[in-house]
Amino acid sequence: MRAILHCDKKWGIGKKNDLMFRLPKDMKFFRSTTLNKIVVMGSNTLLSFPEGKPLPKRKNIVLWPGGDKERADRDGFTMVESLPELFSLLSTLPSDDIFVIGGAMMYHTMLPYCSEVLLTKVDADGGAEAFFDNLDSLPSWREVASSGPIEDNGYTIRFTTYRNSSPLPLE
Repeated sequence: MRAILHCDKKWGIGKKNDLMFRLPKDMKFFRSTTLNKIVVMGSNTLLSFPEGKPLPKRKNIVLWPGGDKERADRDGFTMVESLPELFSLLSTLPSDDIFVIGGAMMYHTMLPYCSEVLLTKVDADGGAEAFFDNLDSLPSWREVASSGPIEDNGYTIRFTTYRNSSPLPLE
């Protein structure tokens, strides 16, 4: 299982339940990486999408305690109401196809179980209200790849990969 996201130079990931930057190259990378895969998110992330609809051409799994099962069926996503239910479901799926896509609490909760994080670093301060764990300060995480600087909609970004030396099993 992997996480995929972008963050600012302070590890900020969002503001007002939305992204801080519009980055077409990063969005293209996100789309191509997660297409036909499994994306895992919290309910606020789902609600932040256009019309609150799940991402097309992906299996969307949403942790939504007390959520609306009829809406999940109608809108075509899988709703789970607890972490044990989520872990039970994820343990039956191909780990390499699973991507955690937000929000902050979901990232924080699932990070110990991820083997990799695909992180686009934005060289800017987005005035974030939500933050990602600083992987550079976590002993089991190491940056293993980084692109050179890339211009994206007026921002300098780098595509990086972090690897977890000891991911926890989904049991």
